[in-house]
Amino acid sequence: MPHIIVKLYPGRTEEQKHHLARRMVRDVVAIAGCEEKSVSVAIEEVKPEDWTEKVYNPDIIGRQQQLYIEPGYNPFE
Repeated sequence: MPHIIVKLYPGRTEEQKHHLARRMVRDVVAIAGCEEKSVSVAIEEVKPEDWTEKVYNPDIIGRQQQLYIEPGYNPFE
């Protein structure tokens, strides 16, 4: 604990994804006060044409009570 899931469009290199994961682990350890060995990170690439169905509707609209930062876009506009 904690486990972080990042969903983003394809196109980043493996190096960029590893760098992102390492930075997130560093910040989670510093802010949440947990051990590095307790943190895991998964990265899921989602095609732009699938974003609304696979991410926006279930994870943003469907979990608004859990959102701490809302996106500044609306795919329905």
